[in-house]
Amino acid sequence: MNKNLIISTSINHPTKAIKKFDNFKNWKLIVIGDKKTPKNYKLKNGIYVSPNDQVKIDKKLSDLIGWNCIERRNMGLVLAKKMRAKIIALVDDDNIPYNNWENNILIGKNIKAKFYNLKQPVFDPIYQTNYKNLWHRGFPVENIDERENIKYKYKNVTVDVQAGFWNGDPDVDAVCRMIYKPNCKFNKNYFPFFSNKISPFNSQNTFINAKLLKYYFLFPDQGRMHDIWASYYLQYKKKINILYSEASVLQKRNKHNLITDLKNELIGLKHTAKIIKKISEKKFKLNEFFTKRAIKAYNQYLKHFE
Repeated sequence: MNKNLIISTSINHPTKAIKKFDNFKNWKLIVIGDKKTPKNYKLKNGIYVSPNDQVKIDKKLSDLIGWNCIERRNMGLVLAKKMRAKIIALVDDDNIPYNNWENNILIGKNIKAKFYNLKQPVFDPIYQTNYKNLWHRGFPVENIDERENIKYKYKNVTVDVQAGFWNGDPDVDAVCRMIYKPNCKFNKNYFPFFSNKISPFNSQNTFINAKLLKYYFLFPDQGRMHDIWASYYLQYKKKINILYSEASVLQKRNKHNLITDLKNELIGLKHTAKIIKKISEKKFKLNEFFTKRAIKAYNQYLKHFE
């Protein structure tokens, strides 16, 4: 059985990105469908998991997550556990992988990388690149003006999570996108790097050691903070090393309404800085920031890891 799994959700016919992911020889692609996904969805080599298939995996969890949302990706994580995967790649169907996408996977490896030793409580990975005017989606806006211009040093690190960057339309929030309308080409000389502080990572070009899946869950009811708060919660539960690596995909972003995006990010604008503070003080509690349904869904998810 293939130990490396690519997990995506999609409501489109197989995109250019999905077709490329479906052809990587050392990976098995799993696409989690939704109510809006075309009923005739087919992959050449991968596995399409229909809504009915997901209900069979865990109806209670499926009901708690709800439909027509990216949090359906959790069903893929459950399947990854059942398939005894070793490495999980989380991708979006509008992130077209470069041909060498699979050539520099560093999960579980001990490497030497640039290390940023910060005083501030949270690390913005985009700020350490050639786009210092931008900030990563989920980085608390209260901290934007406090980001530190510090020198890095090289340090050995064993990689638990590898957050790959994205050329083209980067993963910034709606406010940042409205102001700058970015179209990026990240200079690979800035990578790879990591820091000593908590930092956001997404679920669109990210590699995770499957041993961490128990504590990685996209909580429903969190708007566009689903994957960001999942990353913060994982870092709260486990001391992990997050390595940010050079862009290995080109994001040609699916059609979005920026006003809708902003509306769905308001929960993050309101609460993310508080979450960072609670985590740094080791006083974080799920019921302070997550709905009862979200917590019930996570508890049901946990049953697959007992």
